[in-house]
Amino acid sequence: MNTSFHALHHGDLPLLLPNAWDFASGAALAAAGFAAIGTTSLGVAAANGLPDAAGLARDETVALARRLVRLPCPVTVDIEAGFSADPEEVGDLVAELAEVGIAGVNLEDGRGDHLADPGAQAALVRAVKRRAPEVFLNARTDTYWLDVDASVPATLERLRRYVDAGADGVFVPGLAGEQDIRAVTAAVPVPVNLLHRPGLGLDRLAELGVRRVSTGSLLFRAALQATVTTAVAVREGGPLPAGIPGYAEVDALSR
Repeated sequence: MNTSFHALHHGDLPLLLPNAWDFASGAALAAAGFAAIGTTSLGVAAANGLPDAAGLARDETVALARRLVRLPCPVTVDIEAGFSADPEEVGDLVAELAEVGIAGVNLEDGRGDHLADPGAQAALVRAVKRRAPEVFLNARTDTYWLDVDASVPATLERLRRYVDAGADGVFVPGLAGEQDIRAVTAAVPVPVNLLHRPGLGLDRLAELGVRRVSTGSLLFRAALQATVTTAVAVREGGPLPAGIPGYAEVDALSR
């Protein structure tokens, strides 16, 4: 399955990766025909009453991964910054995920309001690839996301170090301008992942050299909005949103 996940990054269009936060959301997305499923660290953390990107949701992330491998498609897991600064501990985590059948992980260099030292981050990448070489490691840099060194040259300097350390793909959330996107994809020899942005469809992103597009926390945030909107409609006697699945349909997702 891991080999097939690697291959999904080399199709005619970028791999569209929807991000789940629990088993039901993952199963519903798989049933809708998506070729692979990712997780959203914000969704996993917030659903468990924890802040995102604080390194607190390791157990919840692993528990969800163990459930999601039941899905009939590859699963990649957002492990934030690895839940440790120790390369061996991060390598052990990804090896554990690989053992249960996870096809990929996303590893970020953001550390709150600053970026990790690129050498230290490259050491995490090397440790992961040493312990779990079959796992697709998507190395994320938060230069644009945190607006720290948000330029193509600074971003490429980090990405090249992560690729040299063994990263299978790179992720630059917040990268948006077509000129900058093309500059990054042209300079990096591995698949480039971006966050979905309205107005840039898969066809155009393919022309710009992008190989993967993630929804990030979008689906989780949309689900929260839909939940509150529906509850308010019940309270105020308004019409319910269309297309709400029935009890049996949802119950069947876990069967």
